[in-house]
Amino acid sequence: MKKLVLFFLLVISCGIIGSVLSDHHRGRREREEEEWGEETSEKGLFILDNLEKVVESEGGTVHVVRGFGSPATWRFDGSRKGPLHIGFISMEPKTLFVPQYVDSGLVLFVRKGEVKVGWIRKDTLVEKQLKMGDVIQIPAGFAFYMVNTGEGQRLQIICGIDASESLGISPYEAFYIGGGKFPRSVLAGFDTRTLATALNVTFEEVGTFLGSQFKGPIVYVEGESAEPEKRKKHNKKDKPNLIDYSDQTFSPIKPLKHFVGYFSRLFGYENVENKDKPVQSPDPYNLYDKDPDFRNDYGYTVAVDEHDYEPLKHSDIGVYLVNLTAGSMLAPHVNPHATEYGIVLGGSGAIQVVFPNGTTAMDAQVSEGDVFWIPRYFPFCQVASLSGPLEFFGFTTSAGRNYPQFLVGSNSVLKAMVGPELAAGFGVSEGNLRDLVDAQREGVILPSWPERRESEEEREEKRREREEGEVLHLGVRRMFFG
Repeated sequence: MKKLVLFFLLVISCGIIGSVLSDHHRGRREREEEEWGEETSEKGLFILDNLEKVVESEGGTVHVVRGFGSPATWRFDGSRKGPLHIGFISMEPKTLFVPQYVDSGLVLFVRKGEVKVGWIRKDTLVEKQLKMGDVIQIPAGFAFYMVNTGEGQRLQIICGIDASESLGISPYEAFYIGGGKFPRSVLAGFDTRTLATALNVTFEEVGTFLGSQFKGPIVYVEGESAEPEKRKKHNKKDKPNLIDYSDQTFSPIKPLKHFVGYFSRLFGYENVENKDKPVQSPDPYNLYDKDPDFRNDYGYTVAVDEHDYEPLKHSDIGVYLVNLTAGSMLAPHVNPHATEYGIVLGGSGAIQVVFPNGTTAMDAQVSEGDVFWIPRYFPFCQVASLSGPLEFFGFTTSAGRNYPQFLVGSNSVLKAMVGPELAAGFGVSEGNLRDLVDAQREGVILPSWPERRESEEEREEKRREREEGEVLHLGVRRMFFG
C-alpha cells in the first residue's frame, strides 16, 4: 500500500514539474519571439541597423552592431560558442588606439588606409604593417594597440568580434592598459604602494604616470609613433623580452615595461627557455591578393578559412568577399555549417531570404554600409542592381570549410538530383524537370534577370520567320534586278 501511495505521489510530482517546465519553455519561447520582433529592422528581418557607439574621442570612434544570438554557451565538444558582433573602427590620420586588451577575439579587416598593429605574442611585442584588404586575428585577453600610419588618410577597419569568451556585459569589454583620467588604466585600480613597488618608482611618479592622459582611447600622436617602421629592440643579453621605447616621441606603454617584466617573472610567464629565439607571428592575409575561389563573367567570390589562414581557427571565424557585376546574382544557396554576416562595401542590390516553410522571410534593398545576417540553413541569394556592381564582405561563424549548397544553376543540388525521385517531388515528368534544370548553363554567379525569357518554341518560330524572310527577300531581288 505504501509503495502504491509513493508511486501516485511520484506521478503527481512529475506532472507538476512537467507543467512548470512547459510553462517555463512556453514563456521563454514567447520572450524570444518578442525579442525577435523588437530587433527586426524596418528594412528587413535580417538587416542589422542598430549601431551602438562604444568609443568616442578626439581621434576617432568605434561603433558596434550586435549579432543575433543567445549569450555564449558550452557545446558538446567542450568548446564555447557565442554571438558574433560586427565592429567599425574609424581613426583620423596620425592617431593611436591606446594599448588595451578585450574579452573577445578580434578578426580585423582593413577597409581603407594603413595601420600598424602591435600585440603581445609569447610574452613579446610583435608589430605588423597592414594595408587595404589585410586580415589579422588578435586573441581575447592579449594586449594590443593600433596606429594609423596612412599619410593624411582616415583609417577604416571592420572587425568580427567573437563573443564566445566575453563577459557578456556589453558587445565587448575593453581593459585599457594605457590611460589616465580618460580612459582609466586598469593599473589605476591597484593600490599606490603596490604599483610603486612593482614599477620601482616613487608614489609621486605613480600619480603623474596615471594622471596625464585625458583625451580618450584614440589620441593623436607625433614622431616615430605614427610611422610604420618597427621598433628597435634592446640587446637581449641585457634585457631579454623587453622592447625599447626610448626613441618614441609618444608611447603610453613606455612606463609599463618594468611592471610587465616584474609580473611576468612573478607568475612564471617569462619564456626563459626560448628567449633567444625570434617570435614567429603570422603575417596578415590579404583578401584582394588571393585568387578567387570562383570567377566568371558575372563576378567572383573569395573565401578564407583556417586552411588558408591558420589564426582564424582560434576565433572560429571565416572571412569572405563577393563582387557581382551589374544585375548579376549570387545564386540561391544554403550555408550548411555557419551563420553568415555581411557588410555592403559598395554598390546596391537586393537580398532575398526564405523561411523553412517556403515563404519569403525577407526581400530587402541594400546599399553601401548596410549590415545583414543570414541564419544557418536558410536559403538566400544576393542580386546586384542594374545600375552598377555590388561588393560585400563578411564573416562566417565557422573557420572550417563551409561548402555552400547551391540550389539552382549548372552545379546545383537540382542538377545533381535530377531523376524520377525529384520529378515526383515536384509532381512533373522527368523530361520537363530536365528541361527546366538544363535551361541555366551558368553556375554560382548567374547573369542578370531578363524581363522575359524566350521559350525554345518561340526561338524556333523566329528562326523560321527569319529564313522565310530571307527567301522572300532573295525572290524580290531576283524579280526586280534579275
